[in-house]
Amino acid sequence: MKVQDVMSESPRTLNTDASVADAARMMRDLHVGVLPIAEHDRLVGITTDRDLVIRALSESKGPDTPVKDCMTGLVLYCFQDDDVADVAANMQEQQVQRLMVLDDRDSKSLVGVISLSDIASKGKHDERIQSAVSSCSTQYQRVA
Repeated sequence: MKVQDVMSESPRTLNTDASVADAARMMRDLHVGVLPIAEHDRLVGITTDRDLVIRALSESKGPDTPVKDCMTGLVLYCFQDDDVADVAANMQEQQVQRLMVLDDRDSKSLVGVISLSDIASKGKHDERIQSAVSSCSTQYQRVA
């Protein structure tokens, strides 16, 4: 099974100069916990609901703080034609629950987001995928 078969497609991005309040509202409206951050149509980071709390709210930064001040600049990604079990194993190794999905190795355009829950729900009939997801889940329980 390929990443493109299970990913969430066409993710909305937020510009680096958008505010923390803008990010929170967009997350609420889209029912998501992560937003890709772009600058001039180039992916430069991500921000999560946790980032907003840990890097903004807990440091008394106001709602007008630019999202670039609380984003994660290291963007972990995979490609849409990657094997889902391999991606799940990579997520376990990197200890992350989501990856940005790029279209191909040349243009590297953002086309989706893949999460462990996407993999678990859509790959439930693939033994290899479920094994990888199970390993990830066990690891997250130990870390938490």
